[in-house]
Amino acid sequence: YVQSIVPGTISVAAQNCWKVAKGAFTGEISPAMIKDIGANWVILGHSERRTIFGEKDELVAEKVAHALENGLKVIACIGETLEEREAGKTEEVVFRQTKALLPAIGINWANVVLAYEPVWAIGTG
Repeated sequence: YVQSIVPGTISVAAQNCWKVAKGAFTGEISPAMIKDIGANWVILGHSERRTIFGEKDELVAEKVAHALENGLKVIACIGETLEEREAGKTEEVVFRQTKALLPAIGINWANVVLAYEPVWAIGTG
């Protein structure tokens, strides 16, 4: 619905998607469902998904791969916590998170935006 009321230059994104197409995954949404509502982007690896739901780099990479395989564009979030920043690990964490995404993205960088969001600098994080 939203895509039908905004200018064509504006894209709509979902906040998350799951890593497989079919199955009983209560509370999750597939890339196909996202596309069915007219959205063409998905945000993956958000700090809240990583901290609250315990999503690790490997799971985020699996979600990225599945989303790209199903024709979605991806906003892949990376960033360190306050503790990691204070320990001087910003570069290490961001490198690790990005490196985990490389095989999932492959040659599809035209369909990916990396969003650096340091957890300590947003919301109540």
